[in-house]
Amino acid sequence: MKPLQISPETAIKLAEQLKVPLEHLMHMPQHILLQKLAELAKASSSDVSNPETK
Repeated sequence: MKPLQISPETAIKLAEQLKVPLEHLMHMPQHILLQKLAELAKASSSDVSNPETK
């Protein structure tokens, strides 16, 4: 399996947001990365649409 074809800047940002080491991200199967990105997007959209009131 070849590494993901993404820029270094994008890889660093994704690794930080997904909380995975950069080396794991670069060798992660594409379908798993897409699943994790969908989960991240869903979580961030629920945060925006349902802000907590304090």
